[in-house]
Amino acid sequence: MALTFRHFAPLIALASVTVATTPVFAALPIGASAPPVITQAVIAGKPFEFRLQDALKKGPVVLYFFPAAFTSGCTIEAHDFSDATAQFAAAGATVIGLAHDPIDKLGKFSVTECRNKFAVGVASTAIIDAYRVKMPLFSMSDRTSFVIAPDGKIILAYSALSPNGHVTRTLDAVRAWRKAHPAR
Repeated sequence: MALTFRHFAPLIALASVTVATTPVFAALPIGASAPPVITQAVIAGKPFEFRLQDALKKGPVVLYFFPAAFTSGCTIEAHDFSDATAQFAAAGATVIGLAHDPIDKLGKFSVTECRNKFAVGVASTAIIDAYRVKMPLFSMSDRTSFVIAPDGKIILAYSALSPNGHVTRTLDAVRAWRKAHPAR
């Protein structure tokens, strides 16, 4: 007996429903302590060592994970964050994107796609695992944005494959935090 598509159609349909209804992301929840991040980063093509603890001394940090530099969704997201950099700065927030890419690739991405406005850094496997943002079956991260308050607590965790909504949600969270904690 030859097997045809109609033999497999019910199984394919069931698998599609299962995949569509199974949560893909299990990022760290709101209220969790943000794991430490010390990594190579670059802004405007200039390398430096990024330390989350140091950035938190200045105010909230938007730490966003993206799958890979120079892919269409990640480029859109970088442009969106670039366009909103002044708004984040006005609210006292630092923005950094992290991807499991080599630093030289991120250096080019920081200039062309981040438009020299915010830092991007290397998301090591350990950082990806600590934040629970590993894309299933790959070594790269999924697309998850965190807002971390200066006390190190996560006040927003938003995961979505689409780059749409990441900037709006993180900026809203930063502004809400700032409203509750006015600058002195």
